[in-house]
Amino acid sequence: MLHLPVLVATGGINSAGRSSHRHAFRRLVMDALPNPSREATRAALAEMMGSNDSAQQDSGTLIRRIESQHFDPAAIPWSRRVNARDDFGADMAATQWVDELSGDLRPEKVASGRTAITVPAATELLLPGERALEVSAAGQLPRGFDPGAMYASRNHPRGLQMTVYAASDALADLGIDWSEVTSRVSPAAISVYVSSSMGQLDDNGTGGMLRGRTLGRRVTSKQCPLGFGEMPGDFVNAYVLRSLGSTGPALGACATFLYNLRLAVNDIRAGRARVAVVGAAEAPIVPEVLEGYVAMGALATDKELRALDGLGPDTSPDFRRACRPFGGNCGFTMAESAQVVVLFDDALALELGAPLLAAVPDVFVHADGAKKSISSPGAGNFVTMARATATLDTLLGRERLQRGGMVQAHGTGTPQNRVTESEIMSRVATAFGIEKWPVCAIKSHIGHSLGAASGDQLSAALGIWQTGLLPGIETIDTLAEDVHTEGLDFVLATRAEAVRDYALINSKGFGGNNATAAVLSPLATTELLERHYGTASLSNWQRSNDLVEERRQQTEARRTAGGWQPDYFFNEGVLDGRDIEITDRHVRLGDQRIDLETVLPEHWRLD
Repeated sequence: MLHLPVLVATGGINSAGRSSHRHAFRRLVMDALPNPSREATRAALAEMMGSNDSAQQDSGTLIRRIESQHFDPAAIPWSRRVNARDDFGADMAATQWVDELSGDLRPEKVASGRTAITVPAATELLLPGERALEVSAAGQLPRGFDPGAMYASRNHPRGLQMTVYAASDALADLGIDWSEVTSRVSPAAISVYVSSSMGQLDDNGTGGMLRGRTLGRRVTSKQCPLGFGEMPGDFVNAYVLRSLGSTGPALGACATFLYNLRLAVNDIRAGRARVAVVGAAEAPIVPEVLEGYVAMGALATDKELRALDGLGPDTSPDFRRACRPFGGNCGFTMAESAQVVVLFDDALALELGAPLLAAVPDVFVHADGAKKSISSPGAGNFVTMARATATLDTLLGRERLQRGGMVQAHGTGTPQNRVTESEIMSRVATAFGIEKWPVCAIKSHIGHSLGAASGDQLSAALGIWQTGLLPGIETIDTLAEDVHTEGLDFVLATRAEAVRDYALINSKGFGGNNATAAVLSPLATTELLERHYGTASLSNWQRSNDLVEERRQQTEARRTAGGWQPDYFFNEGVLDGRDIEITDRHVRLGDQRIDLETVLPEHWRLD
């Protein structure tokens, strides 16, 4: 075994659609697709959105004005502090508590059964009102699609609903029954690393818990636990996979997905795991979250977008062009996304005939060191990009490095990012003699989904290898003057190009959370496996894979016909002490077994 982490399935949901069968990527390059591929993606969107109208599908996907499924950005609830000038009266329902009111407020029962209150002069009050949010654009899930309606979501926060969908989508993309996987692999050899960088901040999660009493609402028993940042992974373990394996996902701001990918890669390379499920989910289109990023000066506001385009104060900006990586820009555009991928070790992938979508030899993570501002970029991303490039140089050789790859840039759309990231990419390209490194920035289409963003980028890389199309940064006409270009080829318009060998997935997060993944293409992955295992083994894999592909296509046909729903197992297969057997050699959990043999260095032993 090479202990090579092989990517065998990907699933998810973002503003472009679902990730399985590369549909979300195809939405980015829809006009350049051949008719059969375009129609297949149209059918997938129709099933999700409930509309066959291509115009509705186009307007209801990607970055657009924030829609009512979230809130009205022109009418955000808020409260003003005022002081009562005179005494006045009010009343409240008899069922509401009065003994917790301020001592200056004088309650008394009245004939109607309600409680009358006298509010004395000078009492500070909060008056409800509405205001317009400075930001009106976001990358939202396709219009009409509700992930919580597809299973018994039981007031789950939106990020967890999306997680259940994404993990189930990845299993559908795999084409192999999960029970077949678990029959070949010990529970101890399965890892799950899925998380959220900010947690679940809507009303069903932490946001509702923190706002509840202030808004006169009851805090529920679910809001606190379901708001935890690692809860997406807990949901995948408990309700989708029913996994007893390793867990413990990471949180790393906008690099969260790559942090989790690194954990999985390390597990497989070390032989600790044979299967790893990796991902991140983020549902940050919440007024308070957007207000926080506006206060940081990080988001592209409507006013700033109008200024970029020379529009008057009463003219609506072009929300579709809100995110403008590496061009004249003013900030990033918030988005929601959940992305989950499945990795096997190389031997298991060949044994089961799994799809060979890519391989991930390594993921590099570095901090920035000393910083002036916690949110400003620093030195760490120079190191991660250089180390990932050097790894590919060692694997592929200098000539293939120079001619056969691409960079999926972080590309947020902020003035700082366009300068700092372009400098990093340019200097690494120059150091390795790369003259025209293709650079893509898909946030221009789908927005910035924070912790899930590099999952979006990885999904796009798989789509590029499948279709041969590089998606353009089509929200800009030209690069900004301060963008570094030596050694780089920014893809401004969608074009056909064979990127044969590799991709670099780059991420820069607040606080100095930098990560870069080195990813081998399907072609390079297959070549490496054939060199190690031989042609006969690859021929055997191909025969098995033909059957797996047939199952994948059958599942896809069922989905587009509306005959599919996410995997969600609530209170099914729960074990208690009677189901567990422990000896000095193994632990048996139902029909699964974990051996207790431990391999340690000889010089650690005391006996």
